Amino acid sequence: MQLDTIAAISTPMGEGAIAIVRLSGDRAIEIAGTLFRGVGGKKLTDVASHTIHYGHLLDLKTMEVAEEVMVSVMKGPKTFTKEDVIEINCHGGLVSVNRVLQLVLNAGARLAEPGEFTKRAFLNGRIDLSQAEAVMDLIRAKTDRAMNVALGQMDGRLSRLIQKLRQEILETLAHVEVNIDYPEYDDVEEMTHQLLIEKATYVKKEIEMLLQTSQQGKILREGLSTVIVGRPNVGKSSLLNSLVQENKAIVTDIPGTTRDVIEEYVNVRGVPLRLLDTAGIRETEDIVERIGVERSRQVLKEADLILLVLNYADELTPEDENIFKAVEGMDVIVIVNKTDLPQKIDLARVKGLAKDHKLVTTSLLEDVGVNELEEAIASLFFAGSIEAGDMTYVSNSRHIALLNQALHAIEESISGVEAGVPIDIVQIDLTRTWELLGEIIGESVHESLIDQLFSQFCLGK
Repeated sequence: MQLDTIAAISTPMGEGAIAIVRLSGDRAIEIAGTLFRGVGGKKLTDVASHTIHYGHLLDLKTMEVAEEVMVSVMKGPKTFTKEDVIEINCHGGLVSVNRVLQLVLNAGARLAEPGEFTKRAFLNGRIDLSQAEAVMDLIRAKTDRAMNVALGQMDGRLSRLIQKLRQEILETLAHVEVNIDYPEYDDVEEMTHQLLIEKATYVKKEIEMLLQTSQQGKILREGLSTVIVGRPNVGKSSLLNSLVQENKAIVTDIPGTTRDVIEEYVNVRGVPLRLLDTAGIRETEDIVERIGVERSRQVLKEADLILLVLNYADELTPEDENIFKAVEGMDVIVIVNKTDLPQKIDLARVKGLAKDHKLVTTSLLEDVGVNELEEAIASLFFAGSIEAGDMTYVSNSRHIALLNQALHAIEESISGVEAGVPIDIVQIDLTRTWELLGEIIGESVHESLIDQLFSQFCLGK
């Protein structure tokens, strides 16, 4: 497959020591070579692969020096895209890197689409679709655990397991074909039923094991939507600042200071939290505050975890009890804050309302109880977990949906065999399972889906 040569800036925009403009395609070395003037007249078309060279780029219109650069030359197929790849290292400023990109485009390259370098790696057989998606997971990883999961998937851990399951199904289907082609042999039919049950049960268990990792994997990949709720002036904004370890939210003694939802990402013991500090939930005549309260109620419905904050120095109010009712059936950690003040709250009543939810007491002013809170958050989602260094995690929503469909299909095939359904009918469900697993790694997937997936990547990756 011959594709045109693409180029893009592969480093974040802004001021820095170095920026990189990357090219990939059959003409990458030729295009860069027309611009590059190396020391001693060195030409990029003559240098060895995987070497780096100092020189200058010329503006071909004026033949003046445009930038001082270091150019890396990597010849296919031993590159990320399996094509010839050039990386031009220039000074990291907005003007300099954009000038280099423009020179490259004027010399014959095309501006890459979002994710097009990774897309080419997939189309050229360098990686499969699950590995390609792991590239973006690695870039977006917010914790060490999330990064390790992405690295494992990039290394092909999930791909190898999926390929193994597909091969098991393929061999079983081949055996089924023997039964269909030679129905006169009764022993073949008996062996086929036994083999079908055995192989399908094995595949089913493997899929179920993958799905067991999906909750943790999805949390690691996307973060845990965590909403801090409570009445005004109980310490919600102080809790946000304490977890973020920065004064992101305004803290005052005036109730109703927070008028809108404040969002921050934080890493708590390896659990990525998308923290949402909400306006205090109460009845109010203030129009602006009332809008904030309504937004608080809305994000409450979409939360994965609720941090419900109470005031140690206040008695429980009907508003507190209403918040408890609003979060029934959700994952909740109850935080009784301001223990540095005289106690007025009825802790026995709080425990009754909290039921089985974890209860933590804190004094955020004196930094007391924060460690216990962080441990409670981590243990809630990882206690007794199946986490292990060699575990294959599923973290992608698309993969989880396809695995659930594949599980349903393989269960249908098992039920069919047990019910005495004809083998050729059972074969349909087996084939469907094989196809669904193939969609995870891109063996059987529509081109429109591929375009959609790679369009979510950043430009230059």
